[in-house]
Amino acid sequence: SSSTAYKEKMKEISVLSLICSCLYPETRKNTFVFAFVAWSSDMDIKPINKRASGQAFEVILKASSPVSETGHCITSPPKRDISLEDIQKKLEAAEDRRKSQEAQVLRALAEKREHERDVLLKAMEENSNFSRMAEEKLQLKMEQIEENRQAYLAAIMERLQEKVRMELLMFIFSRNVKK
Repeated sequence: SSSTAYKEKMKEISVLSLICSCLYPETRKNTFVFAFVAWSSDMDIKPINKRASGQAFEVILKASSPVSETGHCITSPPKRDISLEDIQKKLEAAEDRRKSQEAQVLRALAEKREHERDVLLKAMEENSNFSRMAEEKLQLKMEQIEENRQAYLAAIMERLQEKVRMELLMFIFSRNVKK
């Protein structure tokens, strides 16, 4: 029934409140009393007119018995005294952690510098390769231009020599004809 479900829910909330009250002492009194009362069977729950939007309950708390409020409280274990030796061990462990972290940072920095050096060397190599390829390409182009120029000059010389031969023949022929 609804009242049984409500009682079960109250018990769950009560246990949570009890645990919280032990962990947070500033709210211990009110919460613990509420938790203890809600956890106990010293309450009556009466359903009030049921509505379409939900249900309403009237919770009647009976007078609580004078049971010790701290009886159910879970206490934290007592703090043990810290010796000088324990403090020294903690300081040494902290120093070791600091040195380890410093070494890790230095390793990371060295790896970063190594990577930067590798990238720089690769860029220089690529630049050198590009320059060499550009120079070779330019050299081939210059050789081709020189070959074309030589071929052009040879062709002009050939035509000029042909023209001189023709003129010479014409001159000789014209002299022979006049005789």
